[in-house]
Amino acid sequence: MYNGDLSQIELVQFDLDGTLIDSMPQLWQAVNQMLIESGHSSVEEQSVRHWVGNGADMLVQRALTHALGQAPVAAEQEAARLLFDAAYEDVASHEILLYPGVSDTLRRLHQAGKTLALVTNKPSRFVPAILAATGLEEYFSQVLGGDSLAEKKPHPAPLLHVCETLNISPEHSIMVGDSENDVLSAKAAGMAAVGLTYGYNYGKDIADSQPDWVMSDISSLLELLLPNEHKEHLNG
Repeated sequence: MYNGDLSQIELVQFDLDGTLIDSMPQLWQAVNQMLIESGHSSVEEQSVRHWVGNGADMLVQRALTHALGQAPVAAEQEAARLLFDAAYEDVASHEILLYPGVSDTLRRLHQAGKTLALVTNKPSRFVPAILAATGLEEYFSQVLGGDSLAEKKPHPAPLLHVCETLNISPEHSIMVGDSENDVLSAKAAGMAAVGLTYGYNYGKDIADSQPDWVMSDISSLLELLLPNEHKEHLNG
């Protein structure tokens, strides 16, 4: 568990899906459109919820494996991925839901001088429109998608790349996410991790991944990282 000085945390890196936004309605719609156009039956939202977290390729692979009863061959995977991308692009930034407290938390961390970055396994082509639609784009000094580098979470490379680019050491950074991928990536990068309980984690308890802190409300970050400002806000 974390035994450093929280006042030295300069950089807060965030996951996107299941952490800042509830993108499940859009992902579910896109997966079902892909399955139907591939000649398969649609699925319930709960199934898709358990398939999200490792990027679009794995999401498509899991959906096809469910539909076929076996792993898809390369041609099936490639064709389905194209269908998914087209379907998701149509809906990705429509009626996006922010989780409670997200806008206020990002705004107050940013105003307090913290550097914020976004590290998602979502393909980067979809991210700008989502950030623009939610009004979050102004808060992030750097944004990485799942295809921005050769590796994605749970590999530490994306988190370390952000640290290197922004010239902030990993021990002065913290990762905030809803999935074991976020926690594993942070641990491998040598930084602290916050696990959120409300997102998508394959049906598992995020506490099982042993993040340094488990939170049910993203606003709790303010109490953790800005204790003095948080007290003033509550008293003000």
